[in-house]
Amino acid sequence: MISAERRDGFKLRLTRVLRESTPHQLDLYLFVPGELGLNARYMSEESFYHQAFHVRRMYYSSHYRLPRREDGADDEERASGQGYRVRLSLYAWQYVVALEHTVQQLIEDADDITAVRLDELASQCRDVLKRVRQTTPRLDKHQRYYRSIDNYLSWFSEQQLLRLVAHLPSGDHLTAASERLLAFCRDEDAHREQQAYNSARVTADPSRISNKMRRLRRLIEYPLTLRQTTQELGANEGRMVRALAAGLIMIVMSALLLEARHVMSNLTLQFVLVLALLYAMREVFKEDLRHTLLRWLRKGRPRWRRRYFDVDSGDTVGRQLEWLDYTRYRHLDAAIQAARKGSLGQREEVILHYRSRSRMSPGRFLGGYEKMRETILLDLQPLSRLMDRETHHVYRLKDNEVVRDEVEKRHQLNLLTRSSEGQRVVHQRWKVTMNRSEIVDIEEVTVPASLNEPAAEETDR
Repeated sequence: MISAERRDGFKLRLTRVLRESTPHQLDLYLFVPGELGLNARYMSEESFYHQAFHVRRMYYSSHYRLPRREDGADDEERASGQGYRVRLSLYAWQYVVALEHTVQQLIEDADDITAVRLDELASQCRDVLKRVRQTTPRLDKHQRYYRSIDNYLSWFSEQQLLRLVAHLPSGDHLTAASERLLAFCRDEDAHREQQAYNSARVTADPSRISNKMRRLRRLIEYPLTLRQTTQELGANEGRMVRALAAGLIMIVMSALLLEARHVMSNLTLQFVLVLALLYAMREVFKEDLRHTLLRWLRKGRPRWRRRYFDVDSGDTVGRQLEWLDYTRYRHLDAAIQAARKGSLGQREEVILHYRSRSRMSPGRFLGGYEKMRETILLDLQPLSRLMDRETHHVYRLKDNEVVRDEVEKRHQLNLLTRSSEGQRVVHQRWKVTMNRSEIVDIEEVTVPASLNEPAAEETDR
């Protein structure tokens, strides 16, 4: 299953957990309204891939394991600080992701929020931070890392709860719970001041404290995030196509040139004009022929290869092939068409099809981990430039008076995914509403249950 959520601006974050060592495949279809005029001339597949798709994979575990104190750790863990850093980072990262998701859900459901839910959230945050502080390391080489993590978790918890309080609806039934959340935030601020985590100069400047905490967050992510390299495939094919196109054009132009020389035996102004016309035709058709041959040769073939490496050992832990192509509704298979439920207007949509096929090697994972958490950050800002900043008026009757409301122009995109893990295939669909300024809303749509039945395992092409 894939979870999708809206981020700031035009970003969508898609997240899935890769559970086993079986091959994984992801197909992502972005249905863009035809009225926007998106095509390969406005933005090529390569440009859209590098601007819109940001993929990251991290170690993942469903178990919340804090690092042991040095007196209870084994000799190997005491000898190397990597085990301590990885366990503390994983625990902190799981807490950060869970708190961020929980607060976002509470803000979206602010009208139904209760004081009990707020008190429960504050209690959970307090318990997590208490557990972290009970495992204060004794070794000096671990102290600095622990202080950085504790500093960030304290500040991040305060920021998320303050954000939640700022979005709470007004009402007496939440006043007491809000005060308890604010009291928790004051306690965390006092804790950071008591531990002298941040200087007064940094604390007083929002930009400085924000930048420092962003660096500390990267410190948490670093031991868990796989290092990756991306290689564009087909470089040699491109050179061969350019040579072939030049050769074909030269043959045709040479034949026409010889024919013109045969017809016009003398070097005249007319012959010079014909020669200039032939060279102009060569320059025009050479590029068109090269692009046509290259598209025909690359059709259905992977465009990029991504390799993943363990940060600590440097071993290759996985490989991934990726595709990105423009396609049409009539070229989609029956399952995708059924999930999209296309009509005449929807068949005019321009469809971007992204596919990734990966195979991981759990035997080379960091000790104790067999799962990966993949995050795809889809940036739709390139599409916003195609949208008009227009408004129109809608009239309605209210208390026997005509009221005119100003409405901004919005566009609805459809995002459809098909994730395959072994023999299990899952289709999901979301409606994405956006304007020229931001993504306004994202709503998951139910697809027919028959599409999510286990399918036969595909063989690699």
